[in-house]
Amino acid sequence: MELELGVLWAAIVFYVLGGSLAILSVVLKKRPERTVLALLATGLALHTLALGVRWERVGHGPFITMFEILSSNIWSLTVAFLLAYWRIPQVRPAAAVVMPILFVMMGWLMLTHPGEGHFPPTYRTVWLYIHIGFGKVFLGAVLVAVGISGVILLRSAGIGVEKFSPLPDSGRLDELSFRLMAVGLIFETLMLVAGAIWAQDAWGRYWAWDPLETWAFLTWLAVAFAIHARLTFKTQPQTGAIMIVAVFVLAFLTFFGVPFISTSPHKGAV
Repeated sequence: MELELGVLWAAIVFYVLGGSLAILSVVLKKRPERTVLALLATGLALHTLALGVRWERVGHGPFITMFEILSSNIWSLTVAFLLAYWRIPQVRPAAAVVMPILFVMMGWLMLTHPGEGHFPPTYRTVWLYIHIGFGKVFLGAVLVAVGISGVILLRSAGIGVEKFSPLPDSGRLDELSFRLMAVGLIFETLMLVAGAIWAQDAWGRYWAWDPLETWAFLTWLAVAFAIHARLTFKTQPQTGAIMIVAVFVLAFLTFFGVPFISTSPHKGAV
């Protein structure tokens, strides 16, 4: 475990360095994108190694304990933001919003006990990986959308207007954020479908309205409502940004709250 934790903490150091530089680049209006990418990519490589070492040691993926779930989601969310930072220049200033969220999760991870958990027999199926994979893509897309929405809200509040001045206007940012939400809706839908197939295989039923299933469906409804409201009522960018932030909060509670307070068989963590 010492090797695993040592590599993981080294990864977090690189994440913090890269994320802090990305935030400073917004504040100071500098453009160290290559350095940011290099630092975050190095952290991601180290984190991948740490997850692999743990997987080999405990014999299963990082799906069970709070420590494992936080670690694997920090990894996947960093992948999502790193890809967006690399390929979409408009997203880069959103680091001022995204990285503090990831920093909070990293701090939470460091306070969580790294002990092992019980891997239930019902988790020994390929549908576990498909279900979780779709969920991670969904949350990653929403995180990037939240970063863009945060920029919209900060500018509308008169905060950092000059710092974000190189960015497109809020209308174009709003369009980009909702394209990401559309991607999120697709993968949230696929996650629910894959989860239902897994539930039939594991428990002999596709759906039972247990707490995690219910909250996941509520999250899906929230995403669908936000997209529908924007298309139907032509909401202002600030309104759209608030809806996206609300969706992220609901999704965050579903991913990291409900599995650890639910007493149902579909607990999500043991």
